[in-house]
Amino acid sequence: MSPTALPAAAVPEHGHVTFLGAGPGDPGLLTLRAVEALANADVLVAEHEVLDVVRTHARPGVSVVNAETGPSSDPLPGTGTPVPTLVDGTSTSVEVPAVRDASHLVMEAARGGRRVVRAVSGDPGLDTYAAEEMLACAAAGVPFEVVPGVAAAVGVPAYAGVPLRDAQGADVRFVDARTASDRCWTEVGASDGTVVVSTTLDSVAAAAGELVAAGRKPDTPMTVTVAGTTTRQRTWSATLGTIAQTLKQAKVLPSPDGGRPVIAVVGERSAPAQRAQLAWFESKPLFGWKVLVPRTKEQAASLSDQLRSYGAVPHEVPTIAVEPPRTPQQMERAVKGLVTGRYEWIAFTSVNAVKAVREKFEEYGLDARAFAGIKVAAVGEQTAKALIAFGVKPDLVPSGEQSAAGLLEDWPPYDPVFDPIDRVFLPRADIATETLVAGLIELGWEVDDVTAYRTVRASPPPAETREAIKGGGFDAVLFTSSSTVRNLVGIAGKPHNVTVIACIGPATAKTAEEHGLRVDVMAPEPSVHKLAEALADFGLRRRTAALDAGDPVTRPSERRPGARRRRAT
Repeated sequence: MSPTALPAAAVPEHGHVTFLGAGPGDPGLLTLRAVEALANADVLVAEHEVLDVVRTHARPGVSVVNAETGPSSDPLPGTGTPVPTLVDGTSTSVEVPAVRDASHLVMEAARGGRRVVRAVSGDPGLDTYAAEEMLACAAAGVPFEVVPGVAAAVGVPAYAGVPLRDAQGADVRFVDARTASDRCWTEVGASDGTVVVSTTLDSVAAAAGELVAAGRKPDTPMTVTVAGTTTRQRTWSATLGTIAQTLKQAKVLPSPDGGRPVIAVVGERSAPAQRAQLAWFESKPLFGWKVLVPRTKEQAASLSDQLRSYGAVPHEVPTIAVEPPRTPQQMERAVKGLVTGRYEWIAFTSVNAVKAVREKFEEYGLDARAFAGIKVAAVGEQTAKALIAFGVKPDLVPSGEQSAAGLLEDWPPYDPVFDPIDRVFLPRADIATETLVAGLIELGWEVDDVTAYRTVRASPPPAETREAIKGGGFDAVLFTSSSTVRNLVGIAGKPHNVTVIACIGPATAKTAEEHGLRVDVMAPEPSVHKLAEALADFGLRRRTAALDAGDPVTRPSERRPGARRRRAT
């Protein structure tokens, strides 16, 4: 536990408040101390965009106070202070209370000995209202602590590939254009250091004009970054004199979104030639790609994490639901046989099979010790990881292709001298192929082929998702089996022809083509992670080709009719 953390038993009767910096937008920038505080919170107070960053680390059942503007999206009259609204633990709005400022809500939540986390964007020390709320806590005798966060003025330039200092050193000045005085502009205009300006998209040109009027040369390099540290991030390189024209040519202004906050960096370190080498985030191979992951939710998690590492925005759509077998007796007999020594081997061909056996074990009060004396096989790395999480280290994982065929290549033939028992327990899906069963029999083994779970078509996704699939709103879709192709088309419709289709193997690709889809990417081996790697390689080649041709780097979804026009607005 952090030395600054308060043990549960030590929470005072009048509560405790943690003012927590949530960083500029990337959830990965939360500090370990922030995650610890969120896990112990009884009440969470934050604006909507901050809630999206921190809520996954809050414990189930935490009370949530949305400190965003009220129903009319207007601040408190004459104050600019957000109007907080109370929402329940599942984040659905309930009755809107009387208008109160955030400090009153924090104080109210702290009464009765509750732990309150007041999360703000960036760092609490730079937040407009956090200091006032801390003073209110101090005046009321409510103890509080501060957990610093990554400030947007520092984090966003780092993600944009703009270092604020180098070996030569330089002054770095931070300016909030909303509150900057004439004296402030004069001071930073007379300086030759780096200036980081917090402003809005439609006020960038005005801020640039202030700096030029104060003495900065019009040809001074400038970068402007919107939605920094998120996969919606976009950065424009220009100069103080050309930034207005650059934003106009990019068709981002004029726009109803002109009030969006941006971070602008002014100085030689934001020169385009340097940024081209340092823009590590926006140059990720799938940056900003919206990728459809049609799998069961449990299976999609690790794949989605890998896609995020490539800069993609995964959208999980379950196409298959896993249900228990209609008649459980066969599975029950097999598990009892496992305990009584009926089997020499048990072979797992999926993560779902591991889950099914584990659930049956828990039903009988068994654990991984029941596998003692039994050899365990896993069809691939993900299945092996699921077994290890269960406490079982598999004896056999294919050394080559991760499939039933690959498993058979390494499976030893039955030898009556060395194998006291000739039977294999094979728990699997109701729609599994017979490849493994036939191969094991050919090797001399007897096989108890048991239906451990059923796969059924999932319910259709929301209308918005179906429209995005058919209308080209997704940049790519990953098909991990023939059934995901059939089920996705069945519940949501056929993906648009601009969407990149990636398939895990030839059989899946054939099914996709039979449904009228053009297959663009195929994994070099049947592994979901190799499939994600193949898509990333495709995205990198596409990006490199555009840069070599001098064309702008666009996503596949931007090729559909009207996409760029909609994006500009």
